This record gives sequence, structure tokens and C-alpha cells, in this order.
Amino acid sequence: MTYKTILVHLDEAPHVAARVLMAAELALQHGAHVIGVALTGVSRFLYQNEMVDDEDPNLARHLDVLRDRAARALAGFAPQLRALGVQSFEERVLDDEPGAGLALLGRHADLAIVGQALPDQRGTAASFPAEVLTESGCPVLVVPHSARPRASISVSAAGVASAGAPAPGRDILVAWNASKEGARAVREALPLLRRADKVTIAILDADLHPVLYGETPGADVLAWLGRHGVTAELVLASSPRQGLLKRPSQVGESLLELATERGCDLMVLGAFGHSRFRETLLGGITRTVLDGMTMPVLMAH
Repeated sequence: MTYKTILVHLDEAPHVAARVLMAAELALQHGAHVIGVALTGVSRFLYQNEMVDDEDPNLARHLDVLRDRAARALAGFAPQLRALGVQSFEERVLDDEPGAGLALLGRHADLAIVGQALPDQRGTAASFPAEVLTESGCPVLVVPHSARPRASISVSAAGVASAGAPAPGRDILVAWNASKEGARAVREALPLLRRADKVTIAILDADLHPVLYGETPGADVLAWLGRHGVTAELVLASSPRQGLLKRPSQVGESLLELATERGCDLMVLGAFGHSRFRETLLGGITRTVLDGMTMPVLMAH
């Protein structure tokens, strides 16, 4: 398995260049085609239900403003990819809401790249990755707003890219909870795990779920990855608890602390918890990670 079609969300956020850089570096590694998409925010269901009157001059002006904004978001995409040596790419403007539109395109992609919500947007924009995850069937790579916006890739006059600084994913932390979502995330991350210099499997609070992990927590996932040529180190840790109670945010914070302590530059994460996925994402471990992350996070559902 490899990533051959990479979808990247383009908007006017300050850190959009870091998203495009991530897409370019992965495309160069995997020989992938990159699709850059900007969305107007106008739901396609309005058109399907004939609720939009294109003859309304006020609406037409409003749509023009939204489409102009989407076009501005696309403006730097092609030049940046060409400068980095990516040869296969396309750009699109869609009349749709960001989550729904990306989810639809993500059904024909191997990986979707989106940005972390800015601090003043958290709580309102946090459901965006969740909608792409749950509706597309595609893994989502969330790029932090603090990510580096420039590469050290050099490109010859013939357009051939040489290796620059390695893309994030050389030192990967896998947050393993033995769930089907966690297993899916590991499968989707295999192209990155195979290329990594170091992989850490982190299991928190294994003692609370003895049936899930078996007699030797982590042994099965290590063996599974080993058959794919991935050598990993196992770390068993405990998150803070108050009596017998644990808050999901504490588990998320423990994962972030562990990743920072070990110098990891990418986290692989499935959907934790037993509630519906979007509720888990908005209020649990994944929400904590998305809010506090300083490294890219690959998620699958």
C-alpha cells in the first residue's frame, strides 16, 4: 500500500503553506497525484433542493465573494508545488461546505490533509476533521498551525527534486488502544511507518482492559507490524486518575506529553472511547490531542 492520491484542503489560514508542503513531500516520496481543493462554504444540498436562485442579484454577489475567496486560497498552490518539484497535481473550487465537500472527494483519495483549528476557532471548527473521517472512509492527516512552512528540497532546472530535510514521520508515536479504529489507523499509516527511523507503540492503562490486550500487552501489535517490516518499541504507561476514574482529556494530555518527551514528529491515532465518534472527537481524547498537538496527527476511523 502507498499513497497515490493526496487531497489537501486550501483556505486563507496563515498555515496553509505548511499543508501544501506536507502534501508535496509525501507526493515526492510516494509518486502521488495531489488535488488541492478550496470550498466556498455553500452547501451543495441547496442546489440539489433548488433552494438557490441564481437570478437573485444579491445572492449572485454573495456567491461571487465566496468564490473569489476560494480562488485566493488556490492562488499559491500550483506555484508552490512546481517549486518543490511535484509534477502531477490539479486544483478545484467546489460549491460546498468544507467537511462535506472534502469527504466527497476523499472517497477517491488515499489521504486527506487538513489544518489544525486556530486557537480562536476551537470548539466550532473541531468537527471538521471528524466529518471528513466519518464520511469519506479516508485517513486524515491534521497539520498543526505551528508546522514549518518551508522545505529544504532543492529542484534542478529540469524540475527534478532532490532530497531535503525529511518530512515529519521519521519518529512516529502510535497511540494503541486495541480498538478497531486504532487498527484502522495503523493500517492506513503503514506507508509512513515503513519509512520511519523509529516507531513507538504507546499503550496507556493496559491494566484497565486486560481482555483487549491479553497476557502480554502490545505483543500482538508488535508482531503484526514486524511482518510488515516495521520494528517498533513498546511503551506501557499510565495516565493520571482520580480514584478509579479517568478523564479522557488526561489520557490525551498523557499522549501529547509522551510524544514530546520522546521527540516524536508524528502521531497515529484512532478514535478513542465508546461513544459515537463525533462526540468522542469533540469531547474526549482525540479532541484534547487536536487542540494541543504540535506535530502532525494521522487519524482513521
